[in-house]
Amino acid sequence: QVQLVESGGGSVQAGGSLRLSCAASGLTFSSYAMGWFRQAPGKEREFVAAISRSGGSTYYADSVKGRFTISRDDAKNTVYLQMNSLKPEDTAVYYCAARFTRYGSTWYTRTQDYNSWGQGTQVTASS
Repeated sequence: QVQLVESGGGSVQAGGSLRLSCAASGLTFSSYAMGWFRQAPGKEREFVAAISRSGGSTYYADSVKGRFTISRDDAKNTVYLQMNSLKPEDTAVYYCAARFTRYGSTWYTRTQDYNSWGQGTQVTASS
């Protein structure tokens, strides 16, 4: 059974930084593409960043490009999201997601592309 556990959320001032971690278990991590999504109150869950199973290909939402960085450590079965220059509009619950794939360089951006999700971690950036 796949389990994803996010950590690293918290409250920061606008302009600050946080690093989210997502520890995976119950899967062959190197066979999974990974993604980060977020959901603000009253809004739909939206794509933030994705990384291929090889780690060599990444993709970002325009709203976070240049500020956020996704990475993975297959030895630790963990995917990270480094968030810099946080803005109040980044405030949301952040979720990691996993999808088995046979393709080493493919990333996925839709919620329906993923079949395993974590419980989420709250990120609050205040002005």
